[in-house]
Amino acid sequence: MTTEKLTFAIGDRVDQMCATCGEERGHIVASATKKGRPTRVTCGVCGSRVRFTGNGARVGGATKSGAPYDQKQTYRRGQTLTHPTFGVGEVTAIIEPRKMDVLFADRVRRLIHANAPR
Repeated sequence: MTTEKLTFAIGDRVDQMCATCGEERGHIVASATKKGRPTRVTCGVCGSRVRFTGNGARVGGATKSGAPYDQKQTYRRGQTLTHPTFGVGEVTAIIEPRKMDVLFADRVRRLIHANAPR
């Protein structure tokens, strides 16, 4: 038996199948009913906004934990990491050679990576 959160607020994270990506991804709640049921969610990877289906949805952060975050390491899209403050997150985009967007349970955050001393 899994314990799932029954109410959601805008900005909460829920995992569901992304029709655009064709994979199960972390989505951010974009709108919810007064009772807290998500109605529309935004994919953290491709940015598509779709109706919340609830089919196979998992609530909260990522279900698998990744290696500890190290800003000296080079990350790639789709990789999972564990940040000491923000928790488990999934790399959704590489922005510049040393910046990446990571989807955490609360929101997408921009982090530094590949920051090796010269």
